[in-house]
Amino acid sequence: MTQQQHPTADGILAASKNIDPVFTGSPLIEQHTANAELGLRLFAKVETLNPIRSFKGRGTDWWMHNEPLGDPPVVSASAGNFGQGLAYAGRARGRKVVIFSATTANPGKVEAMRRLGADVRLEGDDFDAAKAAARAYAEAHGCPFVEDGALRTIAEGAGTIALEITERLLRDVISLDAIIVPLGNGALLTGVGTWIKARAPGCKIIGVVAANAPAMKQSWETGKLVSTRTADTAADGIAVRVCVPYALDCMKTTVDEVWQVNEDAIRQAREFCLTHYGLVVEEAGAAGLAGLIENGSGLRDKTVATILCGGNVRTVTP
Repeated sequence: MTQQQHPTADGILAASKNIDPVFTGSPLIEQHTANAELGLRLFAKVETLNPIRSFKGRGTDWWMHNEPLGDPPVVSASAGNFGQGLAYAGRARGRKVVIFSATTANPGKVEAMRRLGADVRLEGDDFDAAKAAARAYAEAHGCPFVEDGALRTIAEGAGTIALEITERLLRDVISLDAIIVPLGNGALLTGVGTWIKARAPGCKIIGVVAANAPAMKQSWETGKLVSTRTADTAADGIAVRVCVPYALDCMKTTVDEVWQVNEDAIRQAREFCLTHYGLVVEEAGAAGLAGLIENGSGLRDKTVATILCGGNVRTVTP
């Protein structure tokens, strides 16, 4: 496999001009009651209002845009949101998409992927087990395997969120001190970090993992690929057991800190979103906010941004 180039600011700029506009131009909101509770000025980028209710459509659309047209199905693994993004992009281009998800996956996300036309197969007890099954299937059938966090164009698509944040704040003559980003497979963090380092280098880039799924944090801190035995968190979108090597390599030059948050802070962050913004945000989507709740004391009186990056909650049936 040839070594991939890291994401670039030019690639992010190109993505911003070509991604399906249904995924771009999301609101950047400020709520004074939220600021007062956190003791800082917070801008929240809302990525829950598009057709798949998450940011993943940006990266999947830009990846598919750069792929040659062909007949073999696209194969991937997903907890749900990335798979929806691929299915949406595939449907728009007449490309079949096969997604492997864990047997424990959120049923609502599985159904959403199927509604968009994906062939969803449930295999393995968690996301990384489903990913191994997807990789094996792709190799056996000669299909392209799309790994979230491991592809430059996916990170560049996600990085368009940072471009939109900086362009909006530049118009208002506002400088960011830090941006807090949920960290799962790493595409969002490295895409955002790439743009910020190039265009707003005074802004700190902070990733947030669940304390119960610390593989990416431990990998970044040690510089070695770390896997954990479990990733038992309600935040399924960042429930990563196995570090993605490409993402780790990109994180070395794009990330200043990685925080971890406990399950209680994640629950508090969801409640915070409902109380202050009137928004239903899934656990992984609120992880950046959870980071501020648990670890944000050092940013008091600073100007900060975060991304509310998904709203596909697990519904409980009576």
